[in-house]
Amino acid sequence: MKKAISLRCPTCRKIVLRSEPEFPFCCERCRLIDLGKWASGGYVISTPLNDPETDDFIHPNVQDQKAN
Repeated sequence: MKKAISLRCPTCRKIVLRSEPEFPFCCERCRLIDLGKWASGGYVISTPLNDPETDDFIHPNVQDQKAN
């Protein structure tokens, strides 16, 4: 017996099956609400990303240790 894969809609928390056309959202309305949150900056990354190009600038001693 196959188990249907489902998730909860990130906007309204309704259960959505993987086979539904709006997956992982339950409807177009919830999809647009989520898009609006992204566009307005409602979602943010809580920790800063490490950029390899700027890491050497922030920590110059790391570059010196690699040379030795």
